[in-house]
Amino acid sequence: MCIFAIVKIDEAIQLFAAYVSTERRLADGTVRYYVGEVERFGRYLAGQEITQVEDIDAQDVRAWQMGLMEEGEAAGTVTKQIAALRAWFKFLRKKGYLSIDIMAKIAAPKRPKRLPVFFRQNEVEQIYDGIYPEGYDGELDKLVLRMLYETGMRRSELANLTLENINLDEPSIKVRGKRNKERIIPIENELAHNISQFIALRNKRMSELRSEKPTTGSTDRLLVNSRGREVSDGMIYLIVERYMSARSNAERTSPHVFRHTFATQMLNEGANIDAIKELLGHSDLAATEVYTHVTREHLKETYKHAHPRATKK
Repeated sequence: MCIFAIVKIDEAIQLFAAYVSTERRLADGTVRYYVGEVERFGRYLAGQEITQVEDIDAQDVRAWQMGLMEEGEAAGTVTKQIAALRAWFKFLRKKGYLSIDIMAKIAAPKRPKRLPVFFRQNEVEQIYDGIYPEGYDGELDKLVLRMLYETGMRRSELANLTLENINLDEPSIKVRGKRNKERIIPIENELAHNISQFIALRNKRMSELRSEKPTTGSTDRLLVNSRGREVSDGMIYLIVERYMSARSNAERTSPHVFRHTFATQMLNEGANIDAIKELLGHSDLAATEVYTHVTREHLKETYKHAHPRATKK
């Protein structure tokens, strides 16, 4: 039954809050975000003296959206805010409080294309120098950086690698990526040797810890620190930041920049884009094709700075 003679906006927001938390059972963070953004929109409507749900139209949504953009909200943020409104208006239609789809012609703002950040070759080469402290943790840091750069793995994939994932005979690494999709990454002999050396060091350290403290737990993870703790993806982030923030001019120095660097350099060396897609574990070729834009921009910059007839600003 439709109940159109109905609700004030503040009441409709309260009903929506109960719906997404009890009927939809969305995560607490999602509920807070959705309800918070709808309340924000409700305050805007109140300022326009609109208090009844049935008096809202698409022009009100567009005006609110334009106001957000003029206030400097990022396109991605506005897109999320629009998603919250879509959920609210869908609820209102479902419950019979509205008869039309107000959001049907509301488009999210286009996000500006951002090219992936990558490390320059001279910056990456420094991870092969003597920049690491002596001892176990220095060897751990060295392996983390080299594996990120030479395999293009995500940091979570690296953190979750087990000893069984390493095949030193082929040599290759089995990686479990997003949606539990497995892929095989071939590695060159020097990295295989580095991994082999680290495994020996790791096993020796774990044995020492168990002899010192018999209650020390066991783990099949490849990466453990000198205290026997599994290395988390957060710890990998800190390792990369520690070494690369002081050695690179890139605007970001996160583990993902190594992944971008891997893909970009593979393309620069003539690798097939479909092969790079498989190595990265992308499900969609479009996600890999962004790196072709990076290499084109790099070529433009190289031409502009190197060719004697290029226009220099």
